[in-house]
Amino acid sequence: MLELRDVHTHYGLSHVLQGIDLHVGQGEVIGLFGRNGVGKTTVMKTIAGWVQPSQGKIHFESRALTGVTADQVSHLGIGFVPEDRRIFPGLTVEENLGLGFMQAPGVSRAERQKKLEAIYTRFPRLADRRRQMGTTLSGGEQQMLAIARVLTGAPKLLLIDEPTEGLAPMIVEDIFALMRELAESGISILLVEQNVHLALGLTDRFYLVERGQITLAGSAHEDSARTELIERISV
Repeated sequence: MLELRDVHTHYGLSHVLQGIDLHVGQGEVIGLFGRNGVGKTTVMKTIAGWVQPSQGKIHFESRALTGVTADQVSHLGIGFVPEDRRIFPGLTVEENLGLGFMQAPGVSRAERQKKLEAIYTRFPRLADRRRQMGTTLSGGEQQMLAIARVLTGAPKLLLIDEPTEGLAPMIVEDIFALMRELAESGISILLVEQNVHLALGLTDRFYLVERGQITLAGSAHEDSARTELIERISV
């Protein structure tokens, strides 16, 4: 479904990604792990079209994404939930969700309403707060809103960056239950998450990023691979 080959990304003179190779298959949940500042978020932003690679190739369902803008990437079926959630101030929960329909142009008003009700069925907390300003929600509710907004565009692949950072343990469990439900519905997920132990219970495979490069790849179901990943991150 998604493939990166020898992807390099610069921020000015800073060479952040230095030859990233990874792939995400249909229906897979892939973990992207590593310490802070090693380039994980830049991988996500490069796939989503927020920044352009300086070298290498990115393909989604055999279509080249190099040079494709962020809005075009979302229209192709890639939804990006950034670490900072990007909840729009001055807009209610429902108005924030409404912006998500920009990912799926041409949808009729009746179809939008049908999708909105489906979102509220999946996210009852958001239904209860649909008239509340999005920025006044709790951290966990804002994270749910960020994910729900992306889902209005019916993505085939979700890029989710640090969804549980700063959240209470009970809310973390809710977020992981939601991601598990999405995966079981057939949506592919590329996940950046600092809680490695918990994330490995959700993922099929993983990649370790160190200094802008993939230095380890393995199955999340193999004890030896899991142990090596945790040891490498803990050193």
